[in-house]
Amino acid sequence: MNSKQLVQAVLNRDKTDRIPVDIWCTPEILDMLMNHFGSSDELSLYNTMGIDKIVWNNAIYDVPEDRTLWGTKMRRVDAGEAVYMEVVEPGLAGIEEIKALDDYPYWPAPDKFDYDSMISKGRKVSENFATLGPWISFFEIYCQLRGLEQAMMDLALEPDYVDAVLDKIEYCQTEMLKRFLGSAAEYTDMVFISDDMGSQEGLLMSFGMWDRFFKERMKRWCSLIHSFGVKVFFHSDGACEELIPSLIDVGIDVLNPIQHVCPGMYCAELNSKYGDKLIFHGGI
Repeated sequence: MNSKQLVQAVLNRDKTDRIPVDIWCTPEILDMLMNHFGSSDELSLYNTMGIDKIVWNNAIYDVPEDRTLWGTKMRRVDAGEAVYMEVVEPGLAGIEEIKALDDYPYWPAPDKFDYDSMISKGRKVSENFATLGPWISFFEIYCQLRGLEQAMMDLALEPDYVDAVLDKIEYCQTEMLKRFLGSAAEYTDMVFISDDMGSQEGLLMSFGMWDRFFKERMKRWCSLIHSFGVKVFFHSDGACEELIPSLIDVGIDVLNPIQHVCPGMYCAELNSKYGDKLIFHGGI
């Protein structure tokens, strides 16, 4: 089996002679590894290291350097050899009326994604490696647009506003998914849904709030992704065990990253409770 076949076998619960090994690292670490192993490109590095890399295939959209796809203003921060981007101004800061949302100039247009490049990358890597993407999200994007503190207050105090923003977030990404998977499902093993719901001790919000705002939206995405024969890879840091039965109900196939130092996230216990229904992609 090559790396792709090995990952697919695990996803399909077929027997394998070993567990596949993936790696996630920052660009700085990737550069160090490539220099150390003398690799000319990322894929050759994984072959050299014997890594069963699940290769990212993110949505491509032309945006200014200082803004995200959703219009949030960012700035570059240098921290030694590491570089990261931090929020300067959430995109919807100061926009408090639902009727004003239609005038927000940064809602992504589904027809402006670079589908050709996304499809080309999937075709190129999928012969030997499993692929993961595009990255889509509900609450993480909402927090990006409003800021975390305001987002949490919105959930409690402005439910109609939250629904209006989430509807726009869902529409854009749903249309993008339909167009991408309609052409690239055969080159796509999993779609990445990222919605951090866990703190170090428990859920970031009440279970009732998750059920109210996100459950049906998540179910629609999972159904759409499965209709193309593709698996759903769901990411949430933190202590999210309370949410796992509902995540299974809506249709996720893979849970990441299993932050095992958090309450309820002990690997053996999770496997005992949910191992027949979920594949775990865990941090070690």
